[in-house]
Amino acid sequence: MSEPGAIVERPNPLIRLRGITRVYGEGTAAFQALRGVNLDIAHGEFVAVMGPSGSGKSTAMNIIGCLDRPSDGQFWFRGVHVESLNRDERARLRRRYFGFVFQGFNLLARTSAQENVELPLLYRGESAARRRELAAQALAAVGLTGWEHHTPAELSGGQQQRVAIARAIVTEPEVLLADEPTGNLDTARSREIMDLLWRLNAERGITVLMVTHEPDMAAYAQRIVRFVDGVVATDEPNPHPARPTEPEKA
Repeated sequence: MSEPGAIVERPNPLIRLRGITRVYGEGTAAFQALRGVNLDIAHGEFVAVMGPSGSGKSTAMNIIGCLDRPSDGQFWFRGVHVESLNRDERARLRRRYFGFVFQGFNLLARTSAQENVELPLLYRGESAARRRELAAQALAAVGLTGWEHHTPAELSGGQQQRVAIARAIVTEPEVLLADEPTGNLDTARSREIMDLLWRLNAERGITVLMVTHEPDMAAYAQRIVRFVDGVVATDEPNPHPARPTEPEKA
């Protein structure tokens, strides 16, 4: 078992964090969310990140996804020092390589599933025809062909999260960051979403980092990293990852 703060080295990692700290506020009001995080993620891994509330797991994910900056330490992505990039450079990196899935779906309420999925492509400047084509492919990949013109209010929670995943993968990201992706779903819908994430990792080679409080969901990952008090407390392989339930044969 790894010791708290120990470095589990991986050769040529896609993501490498060394001594990452994050402090919010100043003086007596300062709060240290991360206290020297060391973490390697290899290309194509499925990693579950666990820990109690306030342990720093979501802060670490936000830094990896270029949504936040570390106060100190070094962060490499594909060999590039991300902490040295300016705001525009980090935004370009985020748009090119990362997809995001959140607990709350974050869909535009009065916009169809297809239009929600097209949104990242709009920011990229893709043509309308190309946006429609890629969005349709992404929705098909998550099993929502035929639901393109439905609004979120016309979809179940599981379907809304599938739309959110389609939006995350429509740009063909290298890394999918999922923060409590099953937190608002019942058990059956949660398993459907985990089956989908598993297939995106296994069949498309997308690196998946997932924050979760649920051991049953973490069981799908190849590694389980646990945060405590702003550091990596344990980083262990999962010897028997869960697999999707195969459909019954007729």
